[in-house]
Amino acid sequence: MSTKVGLVYDPIYLEHDTGGHVENSQRLTSIISYLGERGILNELSLVKPELCSEDDLLLCHCEDHIRRVKSTAAFGGWLDPDTITSPRSYEAATYAVGGVIGGMRSVMEEELASAFALVRPPGHHATRTRAMGFCLFNNVAIAARYALNNLAVSRILICDFDVHHGNSTAEAFYSDPRVLYFSTHQYPFYPGTGSMEDIGVGEGKGATVNVPLPSGCGDEEYIRVFEEILVPITRRFKPQLILVSAGFDPHFADPIGGMQVSVKGFSQMTSILKQLAGEFCEGRMVFSLEGGYDLGAISHSVKAIFDVLLNREFSEEEDFHPRASPGIGPQLERIKQIHHLGGSL
Repeated sequence: MSTKVGLVYDPIYLEHDTGGHVENSQRLTSIISYLGERGILNELSLVKPELCSEDDLLLCHCEDHIRRVKSTAAFGGWLDPDTITSPRSYEAATYAVGGVIGGMRSVMEEELASAFALVRPPGHHATRTRAMGFCLFNNVAIAARYALNNLAVSRILICDFDVHHGNSTAEAFYSDPRVLYFSTHQYPFYPGTGSMEDIGVGEGKGATVNVPLPSGCGDEEYIRVFEEILVPITRRFKPQLILVSAGFDPHFADPIGGMQVSVKGFSQMTSILKQLAGEFCEGRMVFSLEGGYDLGAISHSVKAIFDVLLNREFSEEEDFHPRASPGIGPQLERIKQIHHLGGSL
């Protein structure tokens, strides 16, 4: 079994030119620069992404949506009030999907132990029929469908800790018992979805686990959610692969979110996920970049995740001054009741 940790990256992701938009290429250049400064790049195995096919895109998106993204990007333009394209955006987006699929294949084929796909544009808001929330195609959802169709896997956990609910990912697998979708998100907040009562339908009932959190939650609340909700429900589900929609906008410095997670908090969440991957997936876990818009916070947080994957000691320092945190006990108890997890663990 491989012990290598993969980095999926290519300069094509910088060609999705959004100008002064908050989701811009500096997010990736800052991360790559910091990983180089701290000596992490030399310890990673680079995975060069390939273009995904239109058939891959059709796993989660309709033909009209694919054509709309392609035609709008050809000249550059807005797909919705938040989501802009430029002439190479369609190409970058197909390489983003292909990058997550490629990193996942390398992990499933045991060429890598785990991987992080540093891709853009992000994906978890792009629905079957439309782009939204800075997202063109749903990178993680397409990769999950690809794995179910083509790889030896029949149970996938998707963990989404972005500050926003991954509405598209939840929708894609809402009736599918093969995918456990778990989301922590600020609520109420964009895009307005992700109620704890939304648990899936039909055969997929119970396989959607939404943990809506009030603004102001930090490390203590997130770790409690992971330990009391994610861990037991994952042990019940027994995934064969873990995919992570890794959004760093819950960080306290993020200009969009209202949470107060620190870099150490992201490290601790990753350690819990790594433990679960070791229990059920032979360590198979793939991260894909979603949100996170403070350049320092996202760079330090990605580096901290690589530290966990590489079995390095946590070494990041922050000037963190936590505010009074909201109580979430009643919400967690209700979620445990909804998903039949019992009382406090």
